[in-house]
Amino acid sequence: MKVKEFKIKLNEMTPLELREKLNQNKEELFNYRFQLATGHLEDYSKIRQIKKHIARINTVLKQKEYNQAEKK
Repeated sequence: MKVKEFKIKLNEMTPLELREKLNQNKEELFNYRFQLATGHLEDYSKIRQIKKHIARINTVLKQKEYNQAEKK
């Protein structure tokens, strides 16, 4: 999935879905780091990619929270 498509998909999600996706990505990052430590990780770029996904999700989540607070 390209970055632009990923961002559009994130913007369409609700905050609850974003938190769920964030938790999934954090678990995936943990698994990749564990594989790295044991020497079983084949594609090292996945760690960087997952970190970027986590940052994007956090950004969209904060924006949605800010927009909701601003409306009140």
